[in-house]
Amino acid sequence: LQDGEPVFIADKFDDHGKWMDGWESRRRRGGGFDHLVIQLGTRGIIKGVDIDTRYFTGNYPPKASIEVADGGHSNQPGELAWRELLPETPLGPDSHHYVSISDPEPATHLRLNIFPDGGVARLRVYGEPLPDWTRLSIEEISELSAIENGGRIAGFNNAHYGNPWVILTAGRGMNMGDGWETRRRREPGNDWILVRLGIPGVIEHLEIDTAHFKGNYPDQCSVQGALVGGLNDEDLIKTALDWPDLLPPTKMEMDQQHFFESDSLKELGVVNCLRLNIFPDGGISRFRAFGKPQR
Repeated sequence: LQDGEPVFIADKFDDHGKWMDGWESRRRRGGGFDHLVIQLGTRGIIKGVDIDTRYFTGNYPPKASIEVADGGHSNQPGELAWRELLPETPLGPDSHHYVSISDPEPATHLRLNIFPDGGVARLRVYGEPLPDWTRLSIEEISELSAIENGGRIAGFNNAHYGNPWVILTAGRGMNMGDGWETRRRREPGNDWILVRLGIPGVIEHLEIDTAHFKGNYPDQCSVQGALVGGLNDEDLIKTALDWPDLLPPTKMEMDQQHFFESDSLKELGVVNCLRLNIFPDGGISRFRAFGKPQR
């Protein structure tokens, strides 16, 4: 489940034999198959999976299947009602195996079955989070933009380096690659990224983090916001330029967390979309919008 790509170190061994960057089961002699159970980071609708066997060449599983369960807060696999998400699927050595999923039911747990045994370097599960906002008071401040709370990237004008989605993840960036960075802008204008909040809310404060960005951080930033309904991402992008400012253009510093409290923000009321503008270009590690959810 690690974020990083798997690696192979030819001369690395441990007490179990050859060290492999992944999960590898022993050689099965008595029939059956091996499996592992994962509790997903948040309840959600699964849209795709990638079973990655990179560097597993003579020890990869020939087949795999996936089951899921919607178990609420239960951590006991035996208490879960499992259903098939991905039937037995052939796997190859040293390869990605991405499969699109069309399943409308939510899941909290996943069981990866490998037949009969072998090794998997990484398992990626992609989908749409379904946070339970009913558990929160409307007076409680929450991170409305977080991926785990249903926040997502709706669009951006450039993402030459890094991954724009990671700006909505937890923690601080591990390095400069763990963020959103645009190419060097040679023409007038500025770069931007558009965020749909997990739930509408009144923004109380913002955090914009330029961790690890030193010679390539934006000179300034601003944030616009609006309450918009019924638009797909493409149409949303077209309207965003005219949204009012939540945070006017503000000077940025390198490798630093920038906190903007309510006295620095304009009163826009309830919003469900934000546009972060960076002037003229550069990199952002994390972007967080905190506020009171409005159900």
